[in-house]
Amino acid sequence: MIRFGYGTNGFANHRLSDALDVIADLGYAGAALTLDHHHLDPYADGLARHVAAVADRLRALGLAVVVETGARFLLDPRRKHAPTLLDDDRDTRIDFLRRAVAIGADLGAEAVSFWSGVRPAHVDPDLAWRRLVDGCARVLEVADGVPLGFEPEPGMLVETIGGWRALRAALGAPDGFGITLDIGHCRCNEPDPVPACVAAVADHLVNVQIDDMRRGTHEHLEFGEGEIDFPPVLRALADSGYRGLVAVELPRHSHAAPDVAARSLAFLRQAEAQAKAKAGAGAGAGAGAKAGAGTKAAAEGASVRLEGEARARPPP
Repeated sequence: MIRFGYGTNGFANHRLSDALDVIADLGYAGAALTLDHHHLDPYADGLARHVAAVADRLRALGLAVVVETGARFLLDPRRKHAPTLLDDDRDTRIDFLRRAVAIGADLGAEAVSFWSGVRPAHVDPDLAWRRLVDGCARVLEVADGVPLGFEPEPGMLVETIGGWRALRAALGAPDGFGITLDIGHCRCNEPDPVPACVAAVADHLVNVQIDDMRRGTHEHLEFGEGEIDFPPVLRALADSGYRGLVAVELPRHSHAAPDVAARSLAFLRQAEAQAKAKAGAGAGAGAGAKAGAGTKAAAEGASVRLEGEARARPPP
């Protein structure tokens, strides 16, 4: 059975505690927690205490968690998603990602997810690539058992599975550097069918985001509003051996979050039932043979820990 989750960036108008309550009450298995100024701010005073409280709440609700790092204006109130790993002031992003790994360790997160960013016009492509490789290496230094899921993002320096493969190779193919696969992105800009994309990265899949999308348009849509046929996608995920969260990613739907989350889970459960029905009673035997390694939950007792109180928020 696939473990569905919901992204807290789709609950931007809720307190984090309330969002987690709704997600659990609806029947989701986990939450994709985007660190943000209103949802476990990594620069807040008393951060270790806040993280411990969220960890306790997740346990009480029976929710698994992955940590997402795509907050729009957390690091700079004037520049969306800035600075990235490609910017001149990229050290701020690296510090944030390293702190996200520490938070992930303390939460028992199954993965910490991040992306490259868009190449600034004044930054030479070769320099941007070197900065990206160096930045990822510096995040890997502190991962220590926390799986990292690098997400190909349309319009960014690394926007396809092929780009992720090149980056992983440049890093020396480390075991802890997996992939976050957004199902909608596969439809948006990958050349292969979505189920084939899932199968292609099965051995390195540590985090999955799910949403509907149309070819060539990077817009996260509710299920049924785009072009994706979901039963084959869910069948591919089941056959891949992936056991991590498959979290709904609808960051522009916070105005109706509880209703959207309820509709989303109902749709996904129906699609999963259709996938099982189409597979047939005897189809599973051959499919299981190619199952990949999937993802592991964060290692117990991960040694990456928060160090004291939070530092000051970085200047814009």
